[in-house]
Amino acid sequence: MRKSEEAASRCKTISMVQKLLGGKYKIELLWYIGKCDVRRFGQLRRQIGEITESSLTKQLRELEADGFIIRHDFFEVPPRVEYTLTDLGKSFLSVLDSMKSWGDENLSV
Repeated sequence: MRKSEEAASRCKTISMVQKLLGGKYKIELLWYIGKCDVRRFGQLRRQIGEITESSLTKQLRELEADGFIIRHDFFEVPPRVEYTLTDLGKSFLSVLDSMKSWGDENLSV
């Protein structure tokens, strides 16, 4: 494989990851679920703040469909639903740690 083909292959992988996690709140949701022990729908909505209920539902369903989270419905009244990371989601935590470290070092917050 030539160098340009190798570079294109690496870039394609990055593009695929970006498509999976490119939703406005997906990375933040993974962070809160995996690192901050925020697992319930209402907690996630309050934590993020500006997200609408429909947008949060959409982002969570996409993360579930892509295998990053599991939705646990307790079939109670009032309804109680919790989200946890799958093994795939847990494997992404090291990437989130690296992103946070880079941000802490290079961005003024």
